[in-house]
This record gives sequence, structure tokens and C-alpha cells, in this order.
Amino acid sequence: MGIRDDAAEIRARGWRTLAALHGMIDTALEKALQAEFKLSVVEYTVLEALSRQDGWHMRMQQLARAAALSSSATTRLVSRLEDRGLLGRFLCADDRRGIYTELTPEGRDLLTAARPVHDAALEATLAEATEVPELAPLVGSLAELHPVHANA
Repeated sequence: MGIRDDAAEIRARGWRTLAALHGMIDTALEKALQAEFKLSVVEYTVLEALSRQDGWHMRMQQLARAAALSSSATTRLVSRLEDRGLLGRFLCADDRRGIYTELTPEGRDLLTAARPVHDAALEATLAEATEVPELAPLVGSLAELHPVHANA
């Protein structure tokens, strides 16, 4: 096997490891959020992304990128969340073609209640993943990306 082939296999192995960890996390989060809040991981992701915005709103296109969804999937998702009273949509004052999405008070309340469940499921799943030799280095590298500071 040549150098190029080795590099491609290393990248492919890395991608498979990342996909395995992602799948493990996604499954655990979905199970926890559905059980307690009837909320999918992507719905939680949308609520969480909106909560981080100044003024609590985003353009639909920004939201699609944040949730890693197509425009049509984002529209369907926002409609479902809007039907549940968790989001609202309104026209942009500067550009009447633009539509903003924002959290409702109910959406903020649900996110506040769901966040500890999400975080606990994530923490437990990452701890479990450290016991899998192939996943442990990747879990360790996640901690290095955003280290927790004692004075923070």
C-alpha cells in the first residue's frame, strides 16, 4: 500500500470513529429528550441555537445551517415547533422577503427544562464512550477543544 492509500485509510478510519461516536451520542440524546419532553435532537438543536441569538431570533437560512438541515426540512421543522407554540415566525423589518424565527416563552421554558436532561445524557454517553478503546482518544480531544476553566 502506498503513502496515499495509507493516508486515505487513516482518514476513513477517523471518519468511521467520528460517525460511531456521533451515532452513540445522537441515540442517547434522542432517547432522553423524547422520553421526558417529546423533543427530538434536531428540535432541541433548533431551540438551543435560537436561545444563543441576540434578540432570540434567526433567519430561516441561518437556522437551517445551525441545524444542518435543508431549507425545506427546516421549514417543516419550524412549522411543527410553531404548531406546538415553541417558536414564532415574523417578517424582517429591513427585508420583507426575509423571515425570522424566534423562541416563544414556552420554547424558552421547554429548553430550560430540557437542557439538564440533554447535558446529563451527553455526559453519560461520553463517559461510556471513554470505555471503548477506539472512541476514547476522540472523546479526549473533545475536552481539549473547549476546556473547562476552574475560574470560569
